[in-house]
Amino acid sequence: MTSAFALFLFVWMLADSSQVVAANAAQRLVVGRVWTGVVAQPWAEAVAIDGDRIAFVGSRSNAAAKLRPDAQVIDAGDGLVVPGMIDSHIHLIDGGLHLTSVQLRDAATREEFVKRIAEFAKRERRPGAWITGGDWDHTVWGGEMPDREWIDAVTPETPVWISRLDGHMALANSAAMRVAGVGDDVKDVAGGEIVRDANGRPTGVFKDNAMTLIDRAAPPTSQGERLEAAVAAMTYLNAQGVTAVHDMGTWRDLEVFRLAHKQGLLNVRVYSCTPLGQWERLAEEVKRAGRGDEWLQIGGLKGYVDGSLGSHTAAFLAAFNDSPKDSGLLVNTVEDLEEWTAGADRAGLQVAVHAIGDRAIRLQLDVFERVAKRNGERDRRFRIEHSQHIDPADIPRYGKLGVIASMQPYHAIDDGRWAERVIGARRSETSYAFRSLLDSRAHLAFGSDWYVAPATPLEGIDAAVNRRTLDGKHPDGWVPVQKISAAEALQAYTSGGAYAAFREHDLGTLAAGKLADLVIIDRNIVEGNPNEIADARVDLTMAGGRIVYERKNGENIEARP
Repeated sequence: MTSAFALFLFVWMLADSSQVVAANAAQRLVVGRVWTGVVAQPWAEAVAIDGDRIAFVGSRSNAAAKLRPDAQVIDAGDGLVVPGMIDSHIHLIDGGLHLTSVQLRDAATREEFVKRIAEFAKRERRPGAWITGGDWDHTVWGGEMPDREWIDAVTPETPVWISRLDGHMALANSAAMRVAGVGDDVKDVAGGEIVRDANGRPTGVFKDNAMTLIDRAAPPTSQGERLEAAVAAMTYLNAQGVTAVHDMGTWRDLEVFRLAHKQGLLNVRVYSCTPLGQWERLAEEVKRAGRGDEWLQIGGLKGYVDGSLGSHTAAFLAAFNDSPKDSGLLVNTVEDLEEWTAGADRAGLQVAVHAIGDRAIRLQLDVFERVAKRNGERDRRFRIEHSQHIDPADIPRYGKLGVIASMQPYHAIDDGRWAERVIGARRSETSYAFRSLLDSRAHLAFGSDWYVAPATPLEGIDAAVNRRTLDGKHPDGWVPVQKISAAEALQAYTSGGAYAAFREHDLGTLAAGKLADLVIIDRNIVEGNPNEIADARVDLTMAGGRIVYERKNGENIEARP
């Protein structure tokens, strides 16, 4: 797989300073095999676009009749026209920042891990600069947890603070620990873990809440750097067919999005979610300034119940198979989660909470159920982010309670390499339970969790349809009973994402009156061979009637705002 950093460089080298983004053409006619996503009219021949809105969807002749004779015609050829993809769970600015950090995701050995950090440290010699990012995965080299001793010799004076790919634990070298004032006598942190060796010495690995011990010492990125990262991230996303995201971020991220919007740089629609514990601030902000416009909206809140499976910090009802005395941890108390959820819900805000283990999911479903009863009927659309490992008894509760399962299919083919060693075969049967959730009438909204996983919807669709793990050891699919169809996966990336952000009136399907966000894929993934989805590519991406990405003659032509 091409590294994110290489893709970043490729994008910017090909982006012409005059910009490939076409001037806002008044009218466009897109013709070909059109999958509309509309249940009553799933297929069409053409989409007529007038300005930033869809004027008509249907036959080519009728669509053409809605436009002037000089309207630009875009022929999809043998490809498939679909609604713009919505990434329902992303860390957009962090993703942009990680594009230029040390790349460790595919470091297959301890030696390669150390070598890449050493080489990066030699290149990056800015005074006071830290090495961050990384996205390492210890399962790739056999499961041994890294230790600061591995890298201290190659980074004696350079602080290193590199995260595991799931973002729930990170490795600090001794230089970073010195700067942070963290010594061998550091005390444990509630809701987190400091990994120690047999002698009680911290190895440099900090999990979940314990990560704040180092985070607080790391130099913050400037607003200018974060704006550049946001622009780079949007360019990357457009090339993947993404036209809208639900950003699980911070107030600082929202400031950057507002600046980008003011400068006309948004090429991706952003639903900016802020921390759940600060719901009162968001309520005041909505009251003061409203919820936003077609490009940038607020009103959502993101909270946490537990950590991640790979870090052994996801909260489970029973112990891990490979660690019989450990069943994970809670990042926040149930009391706090319920208080925040109830207050936010009373204020008319949307609550989305990270829950991965079956215990965490049950606890949050219980919270949602109690809050809904207490606050009364309304269209609240509670969300559980990730919803990865669900106890079978809790699957029907999603549909019954109207809770949206906001999931990331790529995680299934990544975690499927090793998950059964951690939780066993029985619990794996309802891991990433796409089929079971749909059958229970739950709403699915798909995303990437980028930077944690690639922000590539086509890879996500392939993962949901085929469930072939990244190591090639499950050619027929890991837990194949949970496979879904390509059309169902597309719905989760389009109309499911729109519904999950209260945007179904404007986004998610191709229909007259909706915003002209669409994608042309180079083949018909809905009606074609499911095994060929992995080879599919995005040919064109349109947002608000503007072409923001186009691939021509086998070469990528990227649109830079």
